[in-house]
Amino acid sequence: MTARPLVGWYVHHHGAGHLTRLLAVRPHLDADVVVFSSLAAPVVLPERTTWLQLPRDDHDVVAPDGTTKAPGDPDSGTDPTVRGLLHWAPLHHDGHAGRLAAVAAWIAHARPRAFVVDVSVEVTLLVRLLGVPPVVVAQPGDRSDAPHTLGWDAADRVLAPWAEGLHVSPALDRVRDRVRLVGGISRHDGRVDGPDSPAAGTVLVLAGGGAEGREGLAQRVAEASAATPAWRWSVLGASPDSWVDDPWPLLRGAEVVVSAAGQNSVADLAAAGSRAVVVPQDRPFDEQRTTARLLADRGLAVVPEDGWPVPDLWPGLLDRARSLAPDWSLWQVEGAASRAAAVIAEVAR
Repeated sequence: MTARPLVGWYVHHHGAGHLTRLLAVRPHLDADVVVFSSLAAPVVLPERTTWLQLPRDDHDVVAPDGTTKAPGDPDSGTDPTVRGLLHWAPLHHDGHAGRLAAVAAWIAHARPRAFVVDVSVEVTLLVRLLGVPPVVVAQPGDRSDAPHTLGWDAADRVLAPWAEGLHVSPALDRVRDRVRLVGGISRHDGRVDGPDSPAAGTVLVLAGGGAEGREGLAQRVAEASAATPAWRWSVLGASPDSWVDDPWPLLRGAEVVVSAAGQNSVADLAAAGSRAVVVPQDRPFDEQRTTARLLADRGLAVVPEDGWPVPDLWPGLLDRARSLAPDWSLWQVEGAASRAAAVIAEVAR
């Protein structure tokens, strides 16, 4: 019997999307996986999965004179972008050194067959310099900057979690022979349980995993609800008491879902066949706005202009959303997690 390959997997700590993608793909990957992240390990890990928590690399740097400096401060002397060559490699930062050293020490000892990077140019380069083929997860938006170009050039495969013909990326076209378009990855792919039809006049707001989307959300929803008395609003994930581990029944049961434009959120909308109002959040490289424009252009969701709408706009937005007939098959969620796992397995073999 052939032994299972050993695969490393880097999970970025910003938001919950990178972790959610790991948990969606992992059951389809026949390998032993060691995960590296600044995030704490989930309560339940998939079988044959080990979690190694890394030190953070965004705390202050202590200078020789005892003063502290934020690494992102232009006057800190830490030069985190190396004059635009990288995204985050601050000088004299113990956390940054410690996290890369931990990855390097494990690779030298364990000799993995492949290493998934979701996402970090610096980890991609480290992995490749140590002789392990990186599988780099791509993200939407304008990724034509020098660090992304460098990271994709170093990748053995670039795993793009969207369908052919959706996102146009000249930067990715440079490495087209190594890009694998797998479709939108959702942890709910293949589920058939839940309500058969949504409850009329219901709105579900998905707060998402990032703090940016939750700040002030309760007040904004209260104002929108007051302006739409014919609708019943509920919020998921804005606070610990509104968090549920399995949002699928709520997704299926809402007539309209209000969501950000993160990759996992939109893939979940597609899996549920939701009618949605999608409000993109500010993200580097115009990531969510790029996705939101695509959704609007394809008639898949209602996308308001200029962020969260003022209360008076919500009646019209909800009416437009409930009248949609979105063809979510364009997102190619069905089988996407399995296709992503196949890309990783191909490299690991």
